[in-house]
Amino acid sequence: MNKSFLTTKLTPVITIILCCILYMSGYFQMIIAAILMIIASAVEYKKDFFSSLGFQRKRFNVKSLLVIAPIYGAVIFLFYYYVMLPSITYITGQPIDFSVFKPYAGNLPKTLSLLALIWASAAFAEEIVFRGYLMRQFTQFFGSSNISLVINILLFGFLFGWVHAYQGITGQILSGMTGMILAIIFHLRKSDLWFNIAVHGFIDTVALVYIYYGWI
Repeated sequence: MNKSFLTTKLTPVITIILCCILYMSGYFQMIIAAILMIIASAVEYKKDFFSSLGFQRKRFNVKSLLVIAPIYGAVIFLFYYYVMLPSITYITGQPIDFSVFKPYAGNLPKTLSLLALIWASAAFAEEIVFRGYLMRQFTQFFGSSNISLVINILLFGFLFGWVHAYQGITGQILSGMTGMILAIIFHLRKSDLWFNIAVHGFIDTVALVYIYYGWI
């Protein structure tokens, strides 16, 4: 068994299996999964592991991250809340379960703490896991044809919705759809993970503003 096979084939498979074991055991945390996938990328790509996940230096600029990304994030959240949410709720007949966020309404210290956690575990960790690692590994294994791309987006959109089970079936569907939107952005931006992290972070930041003021 050659070294190339171990690093390019077995490393991602073992990493994904470890994450599945953690998930089934109840000890899964997105930040832990992201760390495992960063390590796996380091094993596979050595000094290029950072760029292998989509962290592109040439795409890291203030206008993109602090002007364009917040606009994307706000627009996606507003579309999510005022169009997707009522539509999916009508179809499922079940309201989204945001009860886990009730303690943060009107509580600024707790909201700010949650904001930091969201940027770490959702914006950074989820984007590293779902877009930076899983999407790119899928392309490495199955190619970049249009059919492969569609399956890639649908599959990891489904998994992205699955890990948001605490929001109920309506929340899972909406999270899955949001994951697919983020996947499309990642593809159109030519795997620019910095931009995806910023968009994801600002989506959740706007959502947190709504939660703080009790609008959700």
